Formats: sequence, C-alpha cells, structure tokens
Amino acid sequence: MRWFNTAGPCRPEYHYMLPPLERLPRVQRIINQQGYIVIHAPRQVGKTTAMLTLAQQLTASGQYTAIMLSVEVGAAFHNDIAAAQQAILASWQGAINAWLPPDLHPNWSNLPSDGYLSTALQTWAESSPRPLVVFIDEIDSLQGDVLLSILRQLRDGASRRPNHFPHALALIGLRDVRDYKIASGGSNRLNTASPFNIKVASLTVRNFSLSEIAKLYKQHTDDTGQQFTPKAIDRVFDLTQGQPWLVNAIAKEIVEELAEDPTKTIDIELINIAKEILIKRRDTHIDSLAERLNESRVRAIIEPMLLGQPLGTVPNDDVEFLLDLGLCHIDATGNLAIANPIYREILPRFLTFTTEVSLGVLTPSWLTDAGELDTVALRDAFITFWRQNGQPLLKGVAYHEIAPHIVIMAFLHRVINGGGTLEREYAIGSGRMDLCLRYRTTTLAIELKVWRQGQANPLQRGLEQLDQYLSGLDLDSGWLVIFDQRENQPPIEKRTRVEEAKTQANRPVTVIYG
Repeated sequence: MRWFNTAGPCRPEYHYMLPPLERLPRVQRIINQQGYIVIHAPRQVGKTTAMLTLAQQLTASGQYTAIMLSVEVGAAFHNDIAAAQQAILASWQGAINAWLPPDLHPNWSNLPSDGYLSTALQTWAESSPRPLVVFIDEIDSLQGDVLLSILRQLRDGASRRPNHFPHALALIGLRDVRDYKIASGGSNRLNTASPFNIKVASLTVRNFSLSEIAKLYKQHTDDTGQQFTPKAIDRVFDLTQGQPWLVNAIAKEIVEELAEDPTKTIDIELINIAKEILIKRRDTHIDSLAERLNESRVRAIIEPMLLGQPLGTVPNDDVEFLLDLGLCHIDATGNLAIANPIYREILPRFLTFTTEVSLGVLTPSWLTDAGELDTVALRDAFITFWRQNGQPLLKGVAYHEIAPHIVIMAFLHRVINGGGTLEREYAIGSGRMDLCLRYRTTTLAIELKVWRQGQANPLQRGLEQLDQYLSGLDLDSGWLVIFDQRENQPPIEKRTRVEEAKTQANRPVTVIYG
C-alpha cells in the first residue's frame, strides 16, 4: 500500500510520486559533458528524491559510479575544518556502504591524516572502474571556513577530472552558490569570483503543474478507487501553486483523517478544511518558513508587502533570498508576491499569534442567539476593544509599521475562534490590505488603510478600493478601517470614531478611524 509522503525522499514502492527527473531535464546531458553544477530549490520540493533517483539510475546503467552524499554533519563544527571533514567522511562511508555494491566502494584506509575531502575524492576517482559522479547535498548548511575550504578543494580538483577527480559533480541546497554565506550571520556572499566559479549551470526544481497534481492524485484513485473531483484538484493547485509538500500534505490529511473511507469523494469542501488544518497545525515545513519572518532581511520585504507599499531600496540579494526559500515568487505581472495563498495566510497568522494569545477574555457579544454573526455588534465590540487595548498592544508588536493590522487581525481571529475563516489579500504597491471574514452565513469585507504624516486622508481612495473588493465578493456593504499614524494625534481612546459613507456604486460602508 502506498501513501502521500511529507517526510524525507520519496520511494516508488511506498509513496505516490511523479517521475522525479522530469523536473530536471538538463542534468543527464551536463553529466555526460563532465559538468560541475549547482542545483538549488526550496525545501521539500523534491531535490533529494530526484538526485537519489538519478544516482541509482546512473549506477544501474553500468556507465557510472554515482552517489548522493551529504555534508550536513559538518555544520556542527562551524570553523573547525579538520573535525568537520572527518565527520563528513564518516557519513560518506556510511552512505557508500548503503547505496553502492562493494566493487564500487573506494579504498580510504590509507588516507592521509589531514582528512581532506579532495584527497578522498581523488583517491576514489582514480580507483573507480567507472567515471565517478558525486551529488553533494545540504551544501548550504555549512558556513564559515568549513564551507570556504570545501568549495576551494572542489574547484582545485576539478581541473584533474575525470581520471583524478569526479567526472561530474553537483552541489545541492536551498540557494545558488553566489549567495552562500562566508561567515555565520554575515552579509558577505560568494560573488562571481567565488571559490566555485567552475559551475557550468545553476538549475532549480520547479513546482508541480496542474496536470501533474492530477496525475499524482490519480495514483491514489487507481490504488483505492477514491475519487478527487476536478474542481478539488483545481482548488489544490490554486492554494499551493504546485508546491510539492503542500500538494502531498493536503491529500494526506484528507485520505488519512478527513475521508478515510475510499468511497467518499474528495471535493472542494474537504480541500478547504484540510488547508485550514495545515495552517493551524503549523507542521515543520510551515513553521520553518514562518520563523524566517524574524530575520531582518525577510522583514524588510514582508512588512511593506503586507502594507501594500513599494519595496524601496531593498538589496537584490535579499529578494533573491526570499525567492530561493520559496517564500515568494515573481507573479504574472512581474511583481514580487507571496508564493501561494497558503503561505500568504500563514505569514500574518504567525505575526498575530503572540498578540492573539495576549488579548485576555473576550465575551462574544457579536453572536446572536442563533449563533450567527451580528456585524453591528461586532463593530461596537471592536471599537470598545480598540479604545481600551489598542495603545498597549501596539507597543508589543515587532513589525511596528503594521502593528495596527496585526492587532485587528488578532482580534478577528478570536472572533471566528475556529467557527469561521479570515482570508487576506495584500500585494506590493496596492496601498492596502483586504480582509474577508466568513462566519457561518455571514461574510464581512474589511479594508485596512494607513493615514501617514504628510498624506491626505485615504478615505476616498479606500472607498474606491473597497468598492472593487466588495464587487469581487458580490457583497453590498463592508468596513473601511483607517489607522491614523500621523504625529501629534490624540490617544487612541479619544481619536477612535465611527462614520458612515457610501462607495461610488452606492454601497454602504462603515468607516472606522483608529
């Protein structure tokens, strides 16, 4: 029996999986040409699976001795080059014993005491009955002198290939080699004069296409008979944009928890429920991305993005960093955007979590006797809450520029309390964030704007933008919340007020100044 895999490399006898090398079509040709390359892509998109598969295929062909090795164990030694290399060689020997037949093993019994990896690779290449192909995984887990030393050893040995050094070699990690850090926590990077300027190409592993998701899910249908509706598959692609871990995680949650009975058809409703579970559960893949928000160069991009502002003077390297992490992508309009709707939802939730658990007891005065949402009562409850708690809560938010947004989102999370959803729309240059609160039969659209020093009141622009948002949601009314962050304003409890307005399309709007 096979299953959807969300941990470690995929194996065809156990897991539903797509042919891994289809997303790296150029690699075989580069190997035949004795190429040294870099393969970089975000975590859990299939790099390791693809390269393990390729190594096995190359070895099975009888043409090469090919293996995938990791240097991750060397990361613990930071700048102790000798200790790091000894640990790496021990790890390599274990992998060689596991993956290759004895006649293809190297004889490392007489390696010199310096323990250089280049010496080990040269010895193996010289004794191997076939050309040696080595894929080195987790290269960007190394930093400092260890990373620098290994890259220089590989560059030095490359001129001796194929008889005295690996015929072909790939470095595999999150980032392209130009951006590897030289020093832990530092900003210097290996530029075009880097110790690995021998690479002939930098390749990446793309996400799944819509048709590939359908093929992956069909494997489950073929094995069990359980059907995915076409609209459910479309919804998965829309939510994940083909990110492989998310595609597998949604399906795994459904077929193993929400709909174990294979006679139950998987529809959009189940996809949406699974999405919410993944976001709230914050598995390692999701949590590791969210933790990046604490890094200053990530914050420098995500904060203005949440505000809808232009990026300004952000270094190119920082943009590339978010692209390589898979946290962002370049959208169809050419703008930097969050990579998919699930990530777009995760980031604000992560930022609001501490504030949300600091709100204290909130009496749900916004619910009717029938348990429905009363938006007028909700407005009054928020006004009271904001006047009493806004000022102290704003001081505790790390992302100062979007502190008001975080506080109102934290409040609304407590409002829905598992009984609804809060969706967000934000983009660079849009000048706003849109919220869509859904609770049972009620849908409330909220637009957030900021009134800054030296700017005109954003009321009119906000009404125009909200009108468009309401039209897209097919709603007749909504809220426009304007956070007044001009200097020398009265305290929040005094300046917070409510007004009524109408959009150009005559839709009534509750305007809240805070």
